[in-house]
Amino acid sequence: MGRWIEKWNPEDESFWEAEGKFVARRNLFWSILAEHIGFSVWLMWSVTAPRLPKLGFKYSTEELFTLVAIPGLVGALARFPYTFAVPKFGGRNWTIVSALMLLVPTLLLASLVTRPDTPFLVMALAAASAGFGGGNFASSMANISFFYPDRKKGLALGLNAAGGNIGVSSVQLLAPMVVTIGATATRPNLENIGLMWLPLIALATCGAAFFMDNLSTAKSNFADQVAVAKNKQTWVMSFLYIGTFGSFVGYSAAFPLLLKTQFPEVTANLAFLGPLIGSVVRPFGGYLSDRLGGARVTFWNFVGMALATVGVLRFVEERNFAGFLGMFLLLFVTTGIGNGSTFRMIPAIFRSERLRRSQPGEPETQAMRAARRDSAAVLGLSSAIGALGGYFIPRGFGASIKATGGPTTALTAFLAYYMVCIATTWWYYRRRSFMTRWAPSLAQANA
Repeated sequence: MGRWIEKWNPEDESFWEAEGKFVARRNLFWSILAEHIGFSVWLMWSVTAPRLPKLGFKYSTEELFTLVAIPGLVGALARFPYTFAVPKFGGRNWTIVSALMLLVPTLLLASLVTRPDTPFLVMALAAASAGFGGGNFASSMANISFFYPDRKKGLALGLNAAGGNIGVSSVQLLAPMVVTIGATATRPNLENIGLMWLPLIALATCGAAFFMDNLSTAKSNFADQVAVAKNKQTWVMSFLYIGTFGSFVGYSAAFPLLLKTQFPEVTANLAFLGPLIGSVVRPFGGYLSDRLGGARVTFWNFVGMALATVGVLRFVEERNFAGFLGMFLLLFVTTGIGNGSTFRMIPAIFRSERLRRSQPGEPETQAMRAARRDSAAVLGLSSAIGALGGYFIPRGFGASIKATGGPTTALTAFLAYYMVCIATTWWYYRRRSFMTRWAPSLAQANA
């Protein structure tokens, strides 16, 4: 396949202004579209599962939460090979392939939801195939990270991620509308939830084929990419990303069914609001991090996540829908900001590490190229690990409701996780800054 760019140096300002930024923006546009569709397909079951009982499917509440959770697990696992695919095959080439793979889950959903006698295991396998859409995020983010200079990565990655994340709200907003097309009073056309993405899959495939590029400078072997797994920072950032992105995708998947089980009297379609808000503010998290520093934004954002979770706990116990919805939307805001800030931290951390470890006489451009490869690999790996929240959060809600009748136990566990994330961010990325700022004045005060 063609369209390979041999020379690419976005850190060179003259190159960037003359031609680099135009090529990067073109690739970003089509990357956003492909990732948007991938996210929409990934979260199809969040709006399909709650509607299955109306069609005669005899699945328990826990089984419905499992159908919502399984795509999250498969999507997380798929992100590992998807991350390595970009340097191996090229960003453009892999975007074409990954877009075509979305035909599998969409057509399976369209076929099986018309058969109420479908065994749960078969339906679970169909839901698992939607995980292909979750894998798209890792390859898309890794690919776009190669195109942009470090000083522009925060906003670029934020826009790319936000464009994909909005796919969650797209499917949750459009599904209630499309299921009415050709429906009867007793039978919604759930197959339309899968079929409506087919034209857009074709558009994304053609757009990638004709307008995207592969970068020769992004190529690396498997050993080079896996080497980042030996770096402690990779795992620290992955742990934090579970708290931000894992929360976003997990809450997005579970929110429609959570509303249906906890507030059945509410019939308005409000579930899409959470993912929409979380997606829209993600670039703002990247922008704030460009201005204030990723670690600072991430630390205070986790504080906000913990406080919002306390609010959700209070109002769900009081059966106060307005308070519950308001606090949950605030929680979605913090997941979006945290997604942007944590992803902005990764390129900065690995650029610093590469420059620190560079050998005497080693050209800075060579170290920077290696840093971009490291960052792309870590972006993919951390997104894969972070996506596990898309499985554990719905499963946690399902298990909590089955055991206690409500989501309080699960929410308490999530709150504990955020508290650990606060401590982790402070210890690894804020402690030195804190000591540098306050140690002199403390010493004077104690003198």
